[in-house]
Amino acid sequence: MGSVLFFFVLSFLLTQSSSFLRVVESSKHSISNPQITVMGMVYCDFCSNNSFSRHSYFLPAGVDVRIDCMFKAISPRTTEQISFSVNRTTNKYGIYKLEVPSVDGVQCARDKAVGSSCRAILLSTPSSSLCNIPSFRTTSDQISVKSKQTNSCFYSLGALSYRPSRRNTSLCGNK
Repeated sequence: MGSVLFFFVLSFLLTQSSSFLRVVESSKHSISNPQITVMGMVYCDFCSNNSFSRHSYFLPAGVDVRIDCMFKAISPRTTEQISFSVNRTTNKYGIYKLEVPSVDGVQCARDKAVGSSCRAILLSTPSSSLCNIPSFRTTSDQISVKSKQTNSCFYSLGALSYRPSRRNTSLCGNK
């Protein structure tokens, strides 16, 4: 993916997450109850060039995505692993989001090497879309943003994409 898409996605997700951070900061959560948000997006790779181009667009509501996460919980006696899978549907901006309630033993904002991860997998083809062939089906690339003040973690997953069945050479060229 191009660095432009990377920075666009990061800034968009951080903007979307800022209201969540204000709510968490204003609440009286103790440092032992982390708030975890997992976010990502799905777009149409209109020119089938495996990147977000000027002809690409975010797919509107209705794309189903499975999110698999694994969190390492640390307690005084043991190290436990908590794994789960959930399905989410994109909103009108092509974004899917999962807010995980507090998980005992997960101290996401206390150290850099948390040992937790999430990934997303495309489940359904968008209905009534010219862009319906899966391109990037799975992502595990992520950016973690952590807030020590609120013990919050934001996992921004790499973008998933679909492409059209045929390349539009008049808009995209013969590449």
